[in-house]
Amino acid sequence: MNRKSDKPIKVTEVCLRDGSHVMQHQFTEEQVRRVTRELDEAGMHYIEVSHGDGLGGSTLQYGKSLVDEMKLIEAAVDECKDSKVAVLLIPGIGTVHELKKAHQAGASLVRIATHVTEADVSAQHITMARDLGMEALGFLMMAHMAPTEKLVEQAKLMESYGAQAVYVTDSAGALLPHEVKERIAALRDSLSIEVGFHAHNNLSLAVSNTLAAIEEGATRIDGSIRCLGAGAGNAQTEVLLSVLDRMGLDLGIDIYKMMDLAENTVGPLIPKPQEINRGSLVLGYAGVYSSFLLHAERAGQRFGIDSRDILIELGKRKVVGGQEDMILDVAAELAKTKKLEV
Repeated sequence: MNRKSDKPIKVTEVCLRDGSHVMQHQFTEEQVRRVTRELDEAGMHYIEVSHGDGLGGSTLQYGKSLVDEMKLIEAAVDECKDSKVAVLLIPGIGTVHELKKAHQAGASLVRIATHVTEADVSAQHITMARDLGMEALGFLMMAHMAPTEKLVEQAKLMESYGAQAVYVTDSAGALLPHEVKERIAALRDSLSIEVGFHAHNNLSLAVSNTLAAIEEGATRIDGSIRCLGAGAGNAQTEVLLSVLDRMGLDLGIDIYKMMDLAENTVGPLIPKPQEINRGSLVLGYAGVYSSFLLHAERAGQRFGIDSRDILIELGKRKVVGGQEDMILDVAAELAKTKKLEV
């Protein structure tokens, strides 16, 4: 390891939150109970339970949950003997109202997630979480879209609000290992709090990027059993833990039990294998949100152009979530250019 920290490495399992996207937010209470129970028995540190888009995400816009998330959080808390239940909150989707309810349901950690350049919207929620006695962590999404200096600036804002750690969040799975190292090292040098890393596997780099983050001093890392998460999924927890164990890092999590959980419990839940297909690959290559894929495919059919060209152009323009209206504009422009070239 290049940079050592006096803090132990803590893992957050995200299959019951990030994996909610894959499940179309249709987790049942029994599914959550069984997965949580087995994770707790394996010694998992934190288990994140929320709608895929965080607290308050169960809407027509983001997808309605089968079961109210507060009920799922309560069920997860009920199954935990040692593991802690975490939640995610994106300001604008979730509010302090949902945060208070999640705390009452027993969640002890919240990650406040903002776009990498919009940390200022997290102040109220981080402050409230600390006032409630929760662990409050910052989560800077789409971290590849800002230069390292900007990332440091935004992380410092979250630290000033009371965040106890800040994550470099590779939402599109677009970062390369050397880019992860640069960002983690910069935060480690600039902050007095812990640094975390959340990977996606769209370029098949989630595990190697997580290792790069740990080498530079990240002490909060994420995994998802069977890669159950948006796009091509996250760092596959049972694989990541096995690699870390071979490197001499025992995190106190039973690898055999995690393997069994992946094979016997989570695997059968997944609608189709989490693999890097054309769609998830181009998302990582272009560096755009997974939610853009379907819209780009529809626009490509409408204008007679390759949806990959649309996504890559959106990536060049650094389009972010909430700007989906630009997809049709870009498609129309590309179609016009193509027509002029013919």
